[in-house]
Amino acid sequence: MTAPVMASIVRPVKTRRNGGSPRPSERVELGQFIVADPAICHGRLTFKGTRVFVADVLADVERGLSWDFIVQRWGSGKITKAAVAEAVRLARTALLNQDGLLAARSLRPSLPNAA
Repeated sequence: MTAPVMASIVRPVKTRRNGGSPRPSERVELGQFIVADPAICHGRLTFKGTRVFVADVLADVERGLSWDFIVQRWGSGKITKAAVAEAVRLARTALLNQDGLLAARSLRPSLPNAA
């Protein structure tokens, strides 16, 4: 079974005065589980129906926590493993093209130097 292809979503955005990342001026659904809504958590990406930040869940994945633990950690099942998978998939597509190379639209993150 293949994952459905998500259509590109282009919505008006407001740029923050301090030069930070733009935020949506209206609700943007990025998939089945993830939304950016200016009325919820100032437009930061959250899982639908929650105030759980996608960035926090991705940080847990980065730390190597099990997905079962992550699901329980964030409200005893308010998010599902399928929602975590969608967040990882969206992060991957934001960085990589279909060939696994750096996507032209992504910015190369500045990583701390290895000690």
